[in-house]
Amino acid sequence: AGFQLLCGVEAPAAAAATSGPEEDEKAEAPLAGEPRHRERQLGRNQCQAKPGVGGAPNGVRNGRATKLGPASPRRAGALRRNSLTGEEGQLAHVSNWPLYYLFCLGTELGNELFYMLFFPFWIWNLDALVGRRLVVIWVLAMYLGQCTKDIIRWPRPASPPVVKLEVFYNSEYSMPSTHAMSGTAIPISMVLLTYGRWQYPLIYGLILIPCWCSLVCLSRIYMGMHSILDVIAGFLYTILILAIFYPFVDLIDNFNQTHKYAPLIIIGLHLALGIFSFTLDTWSTSRGDTAEILGSGAGIACGSHFTYKMGLTLDPPLDILPLARPPISVTLLGKAILRILIGMVFVLVVRDIMKRITIPLACKIFNIPCDDVRKARQHMEVELPYRYITYGMVGFSITFLVPYLFFFIGIS
Repeated sequence: AGFQLLCGVEAPAAAAATSGPEEDEKAEAPLAGEPRHRERQLGRNQCQAKPGVGGAPNGVRNGRATKLGPASPRRAGALRRNSLTGEEGQLAHVSNWPLYYLFCLGTELGNELFYMLFFPFWIWNLDALVGRRLVVIWVLAMYLGQCTKDIIRWPRPASPPVVKLEVFYNSEYSMPSTHAMSGTAIPISMVLLTYGRWQYPLIYGLILIPCWCSLVCLSRIYMGMHSILDVIAGFLYTILILAIFYPFVDLIDNFNQTHKYAPLIIIGLHLALGIFSFTLDTWSTSRGDTAEILGSGAGIACGSHFTYKMGLTLDPPLDILPLARPPISVTLLGKAILRILIGMVFVLVVRDIMKRITIPLACKIFNIPCDDVRKARQHMEVELPYRYITYGMVGFSITFLVPYLFFFIGIS
């Protein structure tokens, strides 16, 4: 809350004056029922914590948006409405709009839209090897971070005093910040994977890492979704993960491409990890996020296997490293833009088709009512196959179907 005030964010006076304990209980009460004691109250679309274990129920103490009085400040934080819980960001007075938009950019660096653009761009236009290995590290960091949240079970910062500018992940636990983990893992891994492989001054990488990392970490505090301790823990946890697993990234990538039974092992391992993560705690949006991460990783790994076997993309031999940046030309830029436009349209079509197929099919197989998609997706039997299969096909498209399409139309 202090950091938000420093950056020019504060709750409207009318909201602050009426947000006592009773109002908090009413704001956190179910749609039907009377207000209850805070520790026992479930938020909308939240589930009771498992008996006999520590921690709060998923999303209970995360802080809900309080009812607002007659004040009419500009709405800040309603950029992403949670389609599963129906929550929106709180109204807030924002006096420093450049900072607001800067931190909105920072928080988007850990959201699906960024990943959907960033990883394909690397794989299609820059360096497929670096792109694949970035995905391996990202999947490891995000999966371990999501599971650790459900084991530690620390609630989100309370509101008030914090102003929740973003609530898309409000039903998840807080410690560690997976945005901070992603914002640490990606820039550090980019520098580790590209320095010595490409010709560029190391100082560029040393500037990129703290700028990217600090922007993402501070944005989570600014948005009211994490405490300083959460982001510090996420940063340090990522450093530990990189120290342990980075030496094996080359081995993992080579296995994914060359081993005879790699696709079966990849699919089975990622599916088993998804089922395990779904048993750690009650439902929250982190269930779907974890399945999405694992599905994307499995699809990209399987796609790289078939791409390698068919010789669609070949990594440059080691004896010509480091690689020099190709001269910028109209042809080069034109092909890069075409690849992004055609590739993203293809990927989005695949995602939409798979979504329309998997949710009704899973509901039918497991006899779950499909009238209310929100409620249906709160069942593991629906959410896990929907996210895993849909984003598995998205990942497979990124590394195999789209490169094959590029090869066919002559823009590879």
